[in-house]
Amino acid sequence: MIKQITSSILFVFVLGFSLNAQQQVLIPMDASQTNHLKAYGVIFNHVTDGYPVKWLLNYRGGSFLVTVDNDIVRKSRLRNVSLENVSAAKAASIVQEVERPGSNTSVVNLEKAPKIAVYTPDQALPWDDAVTLALTYAEVEYDKIWDVEVLEGKLNEYDWLHLHHEDFTGQYGKFWASYNGVPWYIAQVRQMEAMAKELGFSKVSEQKKAVARTIKEYVGNGGFLFAMCSGTDTFDIALAAEGIDIAPNQFDGDAVDPNAQNDLDYSKTLAFEDFNIIIDPYQYEHADIDVPVQIREVDQSLDFFTLFEFSAKWDPVPTMLTQNHVSSVKGFYGQTTAFRKEKVKSSVVILAESPGRNQVKYIHSNYGQGTWTFYAGHDPEDYTHRVNDPPTDLDLHPNSPGYRLILNNILFPAAKKKKKKT
Repeated sequence: MIKQITSSILFVFVLGFSLNAQQQVLIPMDASQTNHLKAYGVIFNHVTDGYPVKWLLNYRGGSFLVTVDNDIVRKSRLRNVSLENVSAAKAASIVQEVERPGSNTSVVNLEKAPKIAVYTPDQALPWDDAVTLALTYAEVEYDKIWDVEVLEGKLNEYDWLHLHHEDFTGQYGKFWASYNGVPWYIAQVRQMEAMAKELGFSKVSEQKKAVARTIKEYVGNGGFLFAMCSGTDTFDIALAAEGIDIAPNQFDGDAVDPNAQNDLDYSKTLAFEDFNIIIDPYQYEHADIDVPVQIREVDQSLDFFTLFEFSAKWDPVPTMLTQNHVSSVKGFYGQTTAFRKEKVKSSVVILAESPGRNQVKYIHSNYGQGTWTFYAGHDPEDYTHRVNDPPTDLDLHPNSPGYRLILNNILFPAAKKKKKKT
């Protein structure tokens, strides 16, 4: 009799465990989600812990479906992330609906989270850069690396790299005209000159170009690159200007190469071509890739850019990069605010543009075995970010569509590649 009771208890326990193992949760990413940005962190860390996740592209804003494990329910609720309990049958029904032929939806399996590096100096604070701010808020771990680590080959330890709002032309962000007598600018120049000397470079501009070439090689070997603001166009300018002096004497102590413009090699760039460099040290622009400031011409309430819709089944990567709960996103400025459409190479995929203004905001392409994504602007929730502005408080913007685009980029490298349909 005791043996029979014990067997019954064991059967109930096993059955209960089996049912629990099949329980799943849907983390919606449509307008019902209370904290979109924290949701990315929950999912990223769940994958990091070794648990698979289904990313439901174009389904309710790019929602996630996960098996109940690793205490994901508790972690979500602690972070005010909305979730819905679904049965195994309901989960199967959702997947079937998303995979239905003819629908512009698809299931992508996230299996291995990328190891993340952010190219930024140690003394930089998280709010100096929208990406480090987003990663910190979402509770996603990352390492900081700088020129020394890049040139020593440390990039090979990482899968995903973000470029700080850097000036790869060696002109210190072209802040000379406004800030050359300010202590922070003087200290930055001295620090960079000392580093260049230590690394064996005669100029900071030559050091920065070497860093840009090393990063390009990293992408070609399979790395995922993401850059914002001036980390986008100055990167390409530096690549095109290999062996050419484009820095005025205010930055490197000697004159610009008189044939600098004619000698630029656009075949070496990732994104842009046929651009004209701006060598005037008093002008706060590096080239005509960036659009001119239009604060007085465009009302802030009317300044927005629209995301393109891609085929979830045939173009999963651009679809992942544009997942959002809205199709139009508020515009925002930066040293590089948007890219002139005519300067973007024809091989580049445009992910978002400002309608009627001949400018693009968000672009992507492959290079070698890797990929790169450029996102113009400084901070999606700070329209005209300026030096010494207070930091953005993301607790006030937990559903930010602009910040969602940043966090899409840390998830898509985790996607298992599907064989293309024939």
